[in-house]
Parts: sequence; C-alpha cells; structure tokens
Amino acid sequence: MTQHRINTGDHPPIKQYPRRLPLARKEEAEHLVKEMVDNGIIEESSGPWASPIVLVKKKDGSTRFCVDYRKLNEITKKDSYHLPRIDDTLDALNGSQWFTTLDLKSGYWQVEVRPEDREKTAFTTGQGLWQFKVMPFGLCNAPATFERLMETVLRGLSSEACLVYLDDIIIVRRTFEEHLSNLRKVFQRLQNANLKLSPKKCRFFQKEVTYLEHVISAEGVKTDPGKIKSVVDWPRPETIHDLRSFLGLCTYYRRFVKNFSTIARPLHKLTETKSNFNWTEECEKSFNSLKQALTSSPILIYPRTDKDFILDTDASNEGIGAVLSQNIGNEERVIAYFSKSLGKPERNYCVTRKELLAFVKSIEHFHHYLYGQKFLLRSDHASLRWLLNFKEPEGQIARCIQRLQEYDFEIQHRKETSHGNADALSRILCGESCKHCSNAEKKFGIEIDTSVKVLTTTSVDPSCEIRKAQLEDDAIKTILEKKLMSADRPSWQEIAPESPATKRYWALWDSLHLKDGVLYRRWESDDGRSCRWQLILPKSRIALHPESDGMVERFNRT
Repeated sequence: MTQHRINTGDHPPIKQYPRRLPLARKEEAEHLVKEMVDNGIIEESSGPWASPIVLVKKKDGSTRFCVDYRKLNEITKKDSYHLPRIDDTLDALNGSQWFTTLDLKSGYWQVEVRPEDREKTAFTTGQGLWQFKVMPFGLCNAPATFERLMETVLRGLSSEACLVYLDDIIIVRRTFEEHLSNLRKVFQRLQNANLKLSPKKCRFFQKEVTYLEHVISAEGVKTDPGKIKSVVDWPRPETIHDLRSFLGLCTYYRRFVKNFSTIARPLHKLTETKSNFNWTEECEKSFNSLKQALTSSPILIYPRTDKDFILDTDASNEGIGAVLSQNIGNEERVIAYFSKSLGKPERNYCVTRKELLAFVKSIEHFHHYLYGQKFLLRSDHASLRWLLNFKEPEGQIARCIQRLQEYDFEIQHRKETSHGNADALSRILCGESCKHCSNAEKKFGIEIDTSVKVLTTTSVDPSCEIRKAQLEDDAIKTILEKKLMSADRPSWQEIAPESPATKRYWALWDSLHLKDGVLYRRWESDDGRSCRWQLILPKSRIALHPESDGMVERFNRT
C-alpha cells in the first residue's frame, strides 16, 4: 500500500568504511546477512552509498543486526507526519471493558523501500555490499512512514473500536460481542493490506493488558511492573550518561508522580554541571525518592467528559505542581500529575506570583482536558481571586488574565476559613515584602470603593425601597439579578464583560445572600458560632442613614 522514500535532495552519496568486527562476531554477521538474503529482506548493491553495521546483544542473548544510518539521516529531508501522543492514546481507552493487543511480525520489514532509494540503505560487513528491499530500522523517517500506513489501513474505525501506535494495535469495547465484532473488522483490514501478525506477541480477550509500557484495564492506567522493577533495581549512577538514562526512564512515567520535577531537581542539576560528577547526599535522597514514588504510584483514571474536572495547584521555592482529578463515585480520583522546576528568575518571585505561575502553567499543560469544560480550581493561596479584580492590569498579570479568559472555571480556596478572614481582596497578598505586589495594590486599585452598612436594630428603609436602590446601582443590580436566577456562581466568561465593581461582588459570591429580595453579606465569627449581616448599600444611600456613622466599612478592611 505504501513505499518508504528517502529524500536526500541533491546531496552527493555518503560512503563510510566498515568497522572492524571482533573475529568471534564476523561469522555471526555473515550468518545474519545470509538469513536476510534468503528471506528476501536484502539484495546485492552496486551503488555509491555505504553505511557501517552494528551488532547489538538483545536481552534473550540473541543478536540484533543494525546499520548506523546517522550520516544518512543528517542529509535526509524529514517527514513531518507526527506520531500520536501516548497520553492521548491512553485517554481514549475510557469506557472499555475488553482488550486485545496485536503486534505485527517484523512490522518495518513489511514496508517496501522505493526501488530508486534502495541503494541509499546499502551496508557492508567487509565482504560484499548489500541494500535493503524493505524498510530497515534506524532511518529517521521510518516511524512516520509506518504510522501513516497503519492509520491508512485502519481509517474509518473509530477510537471506540481500535487504536494504533506504530506496530502496536489495541482493540477495545465495552461488551464481549462488540469487542469480537471490532476484532473481525481489524483482521479484515490487515488481511486486505497483506500485513502479518506475530501470534506469540498478541493477547486476545483480556480484562487487563500491557500496552505502550502501561498496564491498561477498565479501572484505569498504571505503570508497567517490569519497567518499575528496572527503576528499583537501578544501581547508583556513576556517570552523567548513566544518570540521564535513569531520568529518561523515570520521566516516561512522570504523570504518575506528584511533584516529579521538584523531586528530580537535584539529579537534573547534576546532568547540567560542567564540573566533575559529584554525587551528593541530596542526589542520593532524590534518587531514592523517585524510586519510592514510582513504586507507590496510583492507578490513573480515564478522563470523563460527563464529569467536571478539579485542578489543584501548588508552588514551592523549587517548583510548581498540579493534580488533575474528577469525582467518581463520591471519591476524587487522579487523572494525571503535572510539575515543573522553577528557573532562577522564577525562584525570586514572591509567593503570590509563584502561585499565579502554578495556576497558569497547570491550566496550559492540561489545556486539552480543560478547554471548553467547566472546572474547579483549588489552591491554598487565597489571593488567586485577587487577580480577577484588577481594573487596568499590565505586564505579566495582564497576559495571565487574557490567557485565562478562554477557560470556564471557579476558584476555590482549599482551606476552609471564616468569611471574615477568607476575603482575598482584604488580605495581604504576600507574607514577604514584594515590590511587584505592592505596586499592583496601589496601581491596579485593589482598594474597593463599594460600601456596606451594618444592619442594626435602628430603623432602616423598608425592604422595597432598599431593593429599588440596589437595582438602580449597576454593579449591585447585576449580582442581585443573578442571585435571583440561581445560587450557583456565574462563570468567569459570564462576568468578564461586567464592570470592575461587579467583578468585586462576584468574588464575594459565597458570602452574599438574599433576604426578602434584598442583598446582604454574611459575616461569621472566627469560631463559626455567631454571625452578623451587612446590608449592601449604594454610595448614594449611605448618607441617608445617620445611624450608620462609624459603622460603614470598606471590603478591603478586616
């Protein structure tokens, strides 16, 4: 159905001399060449191209015959056809109960190389010059060619039937009958394309399978025990190369580890050093912590579009992190973790800016889940609500607000506090002195011009007059009408076009209540045993209440 093309443009042929093989392996190399000739994999070549061979020992003790095509790859024009994202592939398995995995027999060797390009694959063992008739391993565009072929063969079968990643095919479905039907469809497509399977590598009608080095089941996704054992048994790295290999394996499973970047930071710093390899106590702690984190990683659930997402963010001096989850059966279950180390400039941020950075980067990382979906954002830093109330934001904060306006979310302070202390608009933004936030408070108008009157036992206007006054105030009217329609907080998208004053009331939504059609704010004592009510009055009405002198309070005071 397809042929592999090697486009080198007008570049002259590359000819490399063969590398000397140990005498003990020469005979083995000649045997492998003869075997490939007999199977129609290679043929004799008379062209000007030549690359050296490499013999690699496999885990089972056998030998893999490889050709070093690095020089050829450097001059080959790259194919832009992308492989699927592994996390997207895993997410698409949601709802499946039955699984079958198929593996093609020597998949690459089932794809022909264009006759005019075969001479470019030529290699020599020192005796003769040979070229591949089929697509060999090691060519830079081979994965793109093979993925294009497989997606063409299986085109029209939805992700609810099967998914493919190179030569790994997984067939899924909720019921056994549907699964069997999908299996027949895939078999028919493979037969029509004359593609052959490796029976010993296929697994049929399973409730749990290993796919793309993850263990898949109806419950969710977990790490492959075989790979995790490799991590646990990994000896302490002695060189930067060893350390990078260890980190590469761990990074593949980083979505399973909370605060991965922070844990791994000492090891990453060691790979960046230009000095001698200095394994410190901090490195040893990081090394062991990564092993422990991977051995105790949770089962990650599949994301569900019928459930709201929950995003918890956090920041420290070393990095930022997030947990994406959903409520399933009255229990919060993790979908994925995210983490990112902070650079030197970012580590100098104040607490608020670090939390804001965690907020933005986490949402951007999980964009494919959160965009177009309502979600709850939780943080233990209450000042995140503060950023929504800038009158004229500039610089970094303006860019953040503009970026976040694309999303539909509600901010929730993770720790329960009384309303008297939880108001993000009235709290100090940073525990430390911060020029950025101090200037923001002054320049962007954190002070709130909305006034309230404490409801006392003295006479006040009748409810109908107060309600009329509230409806005549544009800022109060919007909130009052939305409270009458629903107790649920409006989304940011709904409130974004409104005035800054309306947005400030919106930030206080949970503490605002209606009594006889009139809007009040409820204040609770620190111990939660008593409360008081504040009447929301427009400025124009405050002067009409002499008994309110000394009692009118700004929202920006605690």
